[in-house]
Amino acid sequence: MSNHEDTPLLEASEGLTPPWKDCKPYTRWLANIYRLVRIFVTSNKINVLLIFVPLGIIAGVRSRSPVTVFILNFLAILPLSVLLTFLIDELSTKLYQPWRGLFNVMFTNLVKIIVNVVAVQDNEIRVVQSCMLGTILSNILLVLGFCFLASGIRSQESTFNNAIASTMSSLMVVACVSLIIPAALNAALHSSKSSSADKIVMLSRGTAVILLILYILYLYFRLVSHISLFNEEQIEESEEVGQSSQTLSPVALVIALIIILVAITITAHFLVGSIKPLTEATHISKTFIGLILLPILGNGKERITAISVAYQGKMDLGIDVAIGSSMQIALFVTPLLVIVSWIMHNTDPMTLHFQGFETVIFFVSVLVVNSLIQDGKSNYLEGAMCLGTYIIIALAFRLYPDDAGDVETVINSIF
Repeated sequence: MSNHEDTPLLEASEGLTPPWKDCKPYTRWLANIYRLVRIFVTSNKINVLLIFVPLGIIAGVRSRSPVTVFILNFLAILPLSVLLTFLIDELSTKLYQPWRGLFNVMFTNLVKIIVNVVAVQDNEIRVVQSCMLGTILSNILLVLGFCFLASGIRSQESTFNNAIASTMSSLMVVACVSLIIPAALNAALHSSKSSSADKIVMLSRGTAVILLILYILYLYFRLVSHISLFNEEQIEESEEVGQSSQTLSPVALVIALIIILVAITITAHFLVGSIKPLTEATHISKTFIGLILLPILGNGKERITAISVAYQGKMDLGIDVAIGSSMQIALFVTPLLVIVSWIMHNTDPMTLHFQGFETVIFFVSVLVVNSLIQDGKSNYLEGAMCLGTYIIIALAFRLYPDDAGDVETVINSIF
């Protein structure tokens, strides 16, 4: 008798409606909030650092020491960037190709865009330029070097699609030229009676528009006209996204995305606002902060994934992440910040005229990477070369003061 009585009770318990699908609105909303928080917090171990979000905001409001404000908000942005990547991956599962690929590409560097837009608004142009250069260098030297190293540990030599790598590296050369030309123009106008600053600004804005057009053409090339070249990588990426999907509703994802973006904007405001007093208190240059520290923010999961898949022998995907992310910074994010500065009418406008020392470093780094990938093969020694180059550059910028003379000034004094 008890067995017959237990059966309907078991069926009823299995057939219960989940709380987030309850007919009562308040029950459904509370359950959805709890479910979202649980999924977000357990999605990555780094989310334990979310405790620094309120601590960073409190420290920023109460104007604590710049070191404390910078460290707390820096630690706060790290888990927020991971959550943002998680939300973007979830939202992309609701889309179909090529829109999924376009969505992922456009929002890959959203954290860096937010942080640097805040920096442009605060006229921290040196920090922005250093951050752009530092992000590019960390991708094409540090991440790519670890990819080569990880792949070389398992196999004596790895191969990858040389056509894809050559296309992206060629676009990096174009981006490099876009920085060399303003520096060369500034050097040429050094002895001219006309103001060189206005001409550099006009050249930078025109070049920024051209670079954005080239990036749009690249997206069309990648997602539409020559999609067959990237099919294997897109299949691998979609498999990874599919495995991590939690089937959250689009409305919940959009609301969570807005909350995360607001939190990133607030913490970025306090982070950028603490840079100037931080450099005065610690004597660390703005160039070093922008070049080494700020590039750590955002894309952490993507970089770890690139190294992981390279270790598994999927070098095409690793190179696409390393060089592709650098190319997006050079052809999309940097020109976009020039346009944003133009719209904001900054007293110190953002231009593509970087310091001559930085331009030379960028050119040499692109030259090194192009020479390493031109044969379509990689090994651990090439990875060590990339890592060694990055460490040398990091050491040079640690010793490079903000008030150092520009390379163009040295050249003009010689000639």
